[in-house]
Amino acid sequence: MKRKITVTFVFCLAAIFVAVFSMLGCQSAPVSETAETAVSETTAEETIPAEADETTQAEEKVTLRYTSLRTEDVDAINRINAEFTKAYPNIEIKFEPIKNTEYDAALKTSLETKTGADIVMLRSFDGGRQIYDSGYLLELNDLIPNMSSDFTPNSLRAWSTDDGKIYGLPYFGSIDAVWYNKAIFAEYNLSEPETWDEFLSICQTLKDNGETVFAHGTKDTWVLTETLYCDLGPNFYGGEESRLSLINKEIKFTDQRFIDAFDKLAELIPYFPKGYEGIDYVTMQQMFLNEQAAMWIGGSWELGMIAESGIDAGWFAPPVENKGDTTHYAFYADLALGINKDTQYKDACVKYLQWVATAEHASLLANELPGMYPPLTVEYKIDNELAQKIIDITRMDNVKVTGQLMWEKLSSQEPSGNSLLDEVSQKFFNKKMTSNEAVEYVQKGLDTWYFK
Repeated sequence: MKRKITVTFVFCLAAIFVAVFSMLGCQSAPVSETAETAVSETTAEETIPAEADETTQAEEKVTLRYTSLRTEDVDAINRINAEFTKAYPNIEIKFEPIKNTEYDAALKTSLETKTGADIVMLRSFDGGRQIYDSGYLLELNDLIPNMSSDFTPNSLRAWSTDDGKIYGLPYFGSIDAVWYNKAIFAEYNLSEPETWDEFLSICQTLKDNGETVFAHGTKDTWVLTETLYCDLGPNFYGGEESRLSLINKEIKFTDQRFIDAFDKLAELIPYFPKGYEGIDYVTMQQMFLNEQAAMWIGGSWELGMIAESGIDAGWFAPPVENKGDTTHYAFYADLALGINKDTQYKDACVKYLQWVATAEHASLLANELPGMYPPLTVEYKIDNELAQKIIDITRMDNVKVTGQLMWEKLSSQEPSGNSLLDEVSQKFFNKKMTSNEAVEYVQKGLDTWYFK
């Protein structure tokens, strides 16, 4: 109903407003001061009420600086963050990536000089832990309450202390298994293998028909650890259970299960291309993308490049010993996001990370960065059919996810378990070291500090 308002009434009303604002003090406060308590008390079941959204609308606009080691993601991350700003119009995200090789030093210096970004990208395990131990990060347990329920335990371990303090929100990880050329497989009536014997049979069929079986080489040592021993090996050394047993010093690397994994993988050497000792990672990529090899043992991070190449590629999980055995799938927790303890905009940072911890963000990221997967236990939708298949395999009942064998704790000092495993893997696959010699060499190095 319309009402007429007299001039006198308007002036009176204005005077009342002036008096009220004078008593309360109407200076603008940083976002971190206006809603910090409300955010910390939010539970996993609660949603931000309509009143909170209205408050956000009334607050001063802020710009959060977000630094990353992935300069290749600028356009994709800006598109993703634009969706966040649609929901929170007063919070803009300024993405400031730094070259990967310069990131660690630049991040440390910026935090030391209190010029660091509000949101910082963290490497897994020791890389991120050093930043936390230096006192630069907020603890996130109470700020992002759905982390413990909605993220895989394996990913949370990468950014948490032994007593359960979480300082990094898992951002994305990658999955390792086997790429294959569908056209080559179809030519010889081959189907995706489930068991190791089926896998070897496929290899032999391809070799007998003059095909290059694997796009694989041993020049770059990290490839041997990450896409062979820690990819196909977990089905034979026992996956996550054995990884944790090694970390907890319940077993040593000389345990027979780790020897068995080396011996199984040795059965693939006859199917490596001629001169594989001199083939590096980039050459491996080109061999597969140019359809010069039928299979490539690699990571999901190659999905974008494979899609751009136009090759019709498939993917299958690491073959198990016997049909029905548990599949131990390598899902590497690569990167996380943390909040700079010195940020002026804590509340806005928390809102952003709470959004990153949702299935909505996971779907956006997985679609923008094909082959990169937020390690959520809740499902999220991916448009790319192959990308969806890759993550769906990890959710099957007979699958257990594991991490890279030597990243956690075992590489925090020198000689690191990771560098030791890199070294012996190259010698082993180049037939210059036996499996027994390999495990003994690694264990001897770990004995100097970890098992001391």
